[in-house]
Amino acid sequence: MGALTIVSKYLIVAQIEVNGVVDKSDIIGALFSQTEGLLGKDMDLRELQIMGRIGRIEIDILEKNGRTRARINIPSNLDRYETALVAALIESVERVGPYPANVKIVEIRDLREEKRNRIVERAKELIKMLEEEVLPDTKEILERLKEDVAKAEIIEYGPERLPAGPDVDKSDNIIIVEGRADVVNLVKHGYRNVIAIEGISQGIPQTIIELSKRKTVTAFVDGDKGGELVLRDLLKVAHVDYVAKAPPGKEVEQLTAKEIARALRNKLSVEEYLAQQKAQEQPQQQPQQAEQKSEEAKQTLGLPDFLKAKIDEMLGTLEAEVYDDKWTSIKRLAVRELPDFLTSTEGNIHAILMDGIATQRIVDLAAKRGVRYIIAARIGPITKAPEDMSIISFDEVKG
Repeated sequence: MGALTIVSKYLIVAQIEVNGVVDKSDIIGALFSQTEGLLGKDMDLRELQIMGRIGRIEIDILEKNGRTRARINIPSNLDRYETALVAALIESVERVGPYPANVKIVEIRDLREEKRNRIVERAKELIKMLEEEVLPDTKEILERLKEDVAKAEIIEYGPERLPAGPDVDKSDNIIIVEGRADVVNLVKHGYRNVIAIEGISQGIPQTIIELSKRKTVTAFVDGDKGGELVLRDLLKVAHVDYVAKAPPGKEVEQLTAKEIARALRNKLSVEEYLAQQKAQEQPQQQPQQAEQKSEEAKQTLGLPDFLKAKIDEMLGTLEAEVYDDKWTSIKRLAVRELPDFLTSTEGNIHAILMDGIATQRIVDLAAKRGVRYIIAARIGPITKAPEDMSIISFDEVKG
């Protein structure tokens, strides 16, 4: 009687070596005949096959050379203990036909575990497909949802009906931006104390002027020429305490949460901002003066020779480079990020080379880090500098 088709749990894999030439039917006959009755009717191979507990036995003859070697595969739907018992039973076969034989169990494979592994691997593939095809859309939906919620929270403030966040009245600090889109972006990222000028063609709104008299004001403008113009008009009529700017070439409405946080963290007091503007407008030193001071700086301060070439390289980049006491570069970054770097990192810094303006704030932060040299494109008004710190302009070094 043929064996029933079963869904197997295990696969017994055995290897048989016969000291003579036999075929598949000889091996199968030996398995059934030599194991019959050894463990009783319940563990008889033929009975187990009839009941569907053992599947069709597959024989794969590997080679014939006066001797026969073959691989035996026996599917099992028994539990693991009964399967192990059948495997041991198979190993009891000692002859095939007239020839001595030796049977050795190679392995017992858990087919369910293999199936589980295939399912897990397929699930990983499906998850990856979801991440590649679905999640980007989900992110887009979430961003759109945040923006819609932010827009719903925008109020119209004052007689000019200026776009504003819901906490402009409640907060002691406000952020003044240029337009409605800037307000939406900041509210979306959790800054609810924001209000927009909404264009300056008619001048700075009176509401903005009045608010600036009773609240601490941060002006947050775009990182372009337009932002500079807005800021200039705002400073003429309103009381502004701090100035923050988007990265060069970017608008406030385009900024990510990290970029917004960094810009506001690196804000300048109005005094520092005006000092920077004034320093940029100051005329260059006379060449002879500069050359004399340069030589003095090099001779008295022991500046390394590579600085002149390094300054030429950095001019126009608006970047800074930080050095250790061997004048080895530690970090190169945007000048705008320098205050944050000086505040958030640890360890001593020997020198700072910066294509920007050395302000009182930079000097104060550098002093806390043990900086001995600040070499800057320009030097703003410095009212207090440590005695052991040298503050030198590019012109002094270059001559």
